[in-house]
Amino acid sequence: MPKVLIADKMDAVCAEILKAKGVEVDSKPGLSPEDLKNAIGAYDGVAVRSTTKISAEVMTGAKALKVIGRAGIGVDTIDVPAATNAGIVVMNTPFGNSTTTAEHTIAMMMALARQIPQANASTHAGKWEKSKFMGVELMGKTLGVIGCGNIGAIVIDRAQGLKMRVVGFDPFLTDDRAREMGIEKVELDQLFARADFITIHTPMTEKTKGMINKEAFAKMKDGVRILNVARGGLIVEADLKAALESGKVAGAALDVFSVEPATESIFFGMPNVICTPHLGASTSEAQVNVAVQIAEQIADFLLHGAVSNAVNMPSISAEDAPKLKPYMALVEQMGRLAGQINSDAPTGIEVIYQGQAAALNAKPLTAIALAAILSAACEGVNMVSAPAVAKARGISMTESKTDNAGDFLTAVTIKVHSAKGTQEVTGTLFGGGHARIVSIDGVPIEAAVAPHMLLIRNKDKPGMIGGVGTTLAEAGVNIADFRLGRMQAGGHAISLIAVDQRVDDKVYAKLQTLAQVESVVRLSF
Repeated sequence: MPKVLIADKMDAVCAEILKAKGVEVDSKPGLSPEDLKNAIGAYDGVAVRSTTKISAEVMTGAKALKVIGRAGIGVDTIDVPAATNAGIVVMNTPFGNSTTTAEHTIAMMMALARQIPQANASTHAGKWEKSKFMGVELMGKTLGVIGCGNIGAIVIDRAQGLKMRVVGFDPFLTDDRAREMGIEKVELDQLFARADFITIHTPMTEKTKGMINKEAFAKMKDGVRILNVARGGLIVEADLKAALESGKVAGAALDVFSVEPATESIFFGMPNVICTPHLGASTSEAQVNVAVQIAEQIADFLLHGAVSNAVNMPSISAEDAPKLKPYMALVEQMGRLAGQINSDAPTGIEVIYQGQAAALNAKPLTAIALAAILSAACEGVNMVSAPAVAKARGISMTESKTDNAGDFLTAVTIKVHSAKGTQEVTGTLFGGGHARIVSIDGVPIEAAVAPHMLLIRNKDKPGMIGGVGTTLAEAGVNIADFRLGRMQAGGHAISLIAVDQRVDDKVYAKLQTLAQVESVVRLSF
C-alpha cells in the first residue's frame, strides 16, 4: 500500500480522500528540515502547502519518494530541478485558489481606499477620529492590472463591477482578448502614468523580479496606491518605503513580502500601509478545493500511474515514453528559448514536426512546447494547463506534420506569431538523442543549450566577437561556448553564447552599447 506524508496543515478532506482510495496517510505538519529529511524516506508521496520547504537536501533522504503534491499554485518552496533529477514528479493545483486570491485583492483595495484597518484600530482605542480617515471612491478611478491571467482576469471582472476603469499590461495579452475582457491594453509605462490603483498578478521570474522600483514609481501618478497579493520580490521594498514616505505613493496594501514569514518588515508601523500574512488563498473554500485536488492527483498517480498538473513531467503513456523522451527535452528547450526571445504578446503558436518527428504522438510534445513558451510570463503553467492559459489569452495553437525535414532526418520548428511578426526556432536530435538548436529566425546556427546563455543579434562586421569577448572577460565571465550564424556576409547575424554564470545588469547594459550589437537577450534554462 502506498504511503503519503501530509507535511503542512491542510483540510482534513485531503487525508480522507487518500485513505478512501487505499493510500496510507500520516499527517505531520511543522516538521523541522532535519526531521523532514529523516522522515521522508518512508513515504511514496508528500503533500505540502506553502510553509514546508522541500529542498534538494531534504530530498537526499527521499529514496522511495515518487511524487510531491503542492496544494496551490506556486512551487517556489520545492526544488523542482532537484526533484526532476531524482525522478520525483512535482504536481500543483493551478486553478484551485484563483477566486479567493482575486477576492482578497479587491478586499485589500477597498480597505486601502477607505483606511479601514487604521480606522478600526483607532475606534477600538476609544477615539473618534472621523475627520482623520478621509477616503477615496473607487468608482471612476483607473485600476492598472499588471498580469491579466487567471487571477488578474477575475480581479478585472470584479473591479468593473465597482465601475472602475481598467487598463492592463501583460506580454501575453492579445488585442482580441483585451476587447473580450472590456479593458484597454497598454504598455507598462502607460499603465504607470494613468493608474490611480495598481495591482500585480505576475509570477516571480527574472523579468519580473523587482519590476516595481524607484524608476517605476517616478513614472506613476502622485498619490497612486499599490497592491501586491502575488509575490513579495516583485516590488523593491526599500524603493516603495521611500515612495510612501515622500507621498508619491499614498498607500500600499501588501499580502506578500520578500522574506516570509515576515515577522519584521520596514513597513510595519507605517500609517499608510496595510499588511496581511499571505492570506491570498486563505478561505475555507480554497483550502477544500486544493486539498481535494491534490489528494486525487497523488492517489491517481501512486495507484494508477496517471499524471495530472505536473510541472516537471508530461502526461504520456508507458508505450510512448521511450520514443518521446529525447523530443521532450528538445521541445522544452526550444519553447523556453522562443518564450524568452519573444518581446510581444503572442497571437498564435505553431509547432511543425518534420521527418521522423512527424511519425510521433506529438500531442504531449506540443503541450510541453506551449507550456515552455508560456512559462516566461505565466506562473504554474504546465502541459495540462497550458492550452487553457493560451485560450484565455486569445492565443491560437496549431500543430502540423511534414515528411520533409530539410537537411536533417528529424526536426521540430516552433513559430511564435505576434503583431510585430514571427519568431522561429528549429531544433533537431543528433546521434544518441542529443538536442540541438539549428536555426533561429531562419539564420542557421548549431548549439546546445546551457543554464546561462546570451543571444546577441548583431551586424556581421569585424570587431563584434572581440568586443563581446573583452566585455565578458573584463567582468570575469567565462565563455563556455560561442556559436555564430549569418545569412550572408556583412548582413544580419546571430551569436548564441553559453557562459558559466548569469551576466549581471551592468555587464548586460554594457554589451548593448557595443558598436555592432543590435540587441542582447539573457537566457536561462
